[in-house]
Amino acid sequence: MDIILSLTECRILGSLVEKEMTTPDYYPLSLNALQNACNQKSNRQPVLNLSEDDIVVALDRLRHQGLAMQSSEGGRVAKFCHTLREKLHLDEMELAILAELLLRGAQTPGELRSRADRMTTFDNLETTETVLNELIERDQPLVIKLPRQPGRKEYRYTHLL
Repeated sequence: MDIILSLTECRILGSLVEKEMTTPDYYPLSLNALQNACNQKSNRQPVLNLSEDDIVVALDRLRHQGLAMQSSEGGRVAKFCHTLREKLHLDEMELAILAELLLRGAQTPGELRSRADRMTTFDNLETTETVLNELIERDQPLVIKLPRQPGRKEYRYTHLL
């Protein structure tokens, strides 16, 4: 099951996971809320300016891959949610790490711990590294450890979606 996502699809999934974990009262997200989350200027790298059409097209591709769906919750406005937890069998910590990698790209374990801590608690850096190693050692790895950059002390990790 190779999952290959575009930058827009990564941003949508990362935004859906982030909003589910940080603002559950407002989740699932309407198309407008999802567009705002994707185009948010903080906690995103790179900053994007996605149109509603961009998001609709990417959502359709994600739905065909079984990674997102329209929520069955009633209401006048269609709302969308991710299915990463179920599809990839992820726990809370794995989901938070993956969301941060989808939203901001390659990061060090320290960066991931401090940024993902708003979604779920990471007791220490070793816990973060353990979660990263679990994501690397899966039958279908979701994360890879990048070679250390010249002049840098720490390794960085990125997702394989």
